[in-house]
Amino acid sequence: MARGKVQMRRIENPVHRQVTFCKRRSGLLKKAKELSVLCDAEIGLVIFSSHGKLYELATNGMQGLIEKYMKSTRCYVEEQADEKQVLESKMEVSMLKNEIDVLQKGLRYMFQGGAGKMTLDELRILENNLEVWMYHIRSAKMDIMSQEIQLLKNKEGILKAANKCLQEQMEMQYIAAETDPIMTNMPCPLTVQNEIYQY
Repeated sequence: MARGKVQMRRIENPVHRQVTFCKRRSGLLKKAKELSVLCDAEIGLVIFSSHGKLYELATNGMQGLIEKYMKSTRCYVEEQADEKQVLESKMEVSMLKNEIDVLQKGLRYMFQGGAGKMTLDELRILENNLEVWMYHIRSAKMDIMSQEIQLLKNKEGILKAANKCLQEQMEMQYIAAETDPIMTNMPCPLTVQNEIYQY
């Protein structure tokens, strides 16, 4: 009598599900052993039951197989990364070549007074490139200016501190001169030591 076709879906009855798991697990392990012996293949098989129990089969040690698998997948990933990097480099080179070509046409157009006609697309690309370069130049200029402003603010803070210190010294000498008439002939320094207020 022919066996009926089994529907591929979860078995709802837990007893039938457990019986099917045991039969199919043993069949899978048997087939893996046969494949290993017949074809001299290295096989590693790991099965976790629904209760979390582990069943495994390894022809030459599971740890060695896992290390071999990790090496092969790492090499594959590295090869893919290298290929992707080469492809990106080629795309960048071709893009730069196109940009250089457009720029050379733009220069010829400007120096020849429009004798070598450029297409509308080439002029748009040139215009876009000029806008990008102007943006970069402006942002670099703004960075430099903000750095210079910050330096000037720092110098202003240092000079204010030096000025305050000098005013305090002047006030002390003025008070000392009023209280002690002998102190009136003492020289009054108008500068502070450079080591303290360097900028």
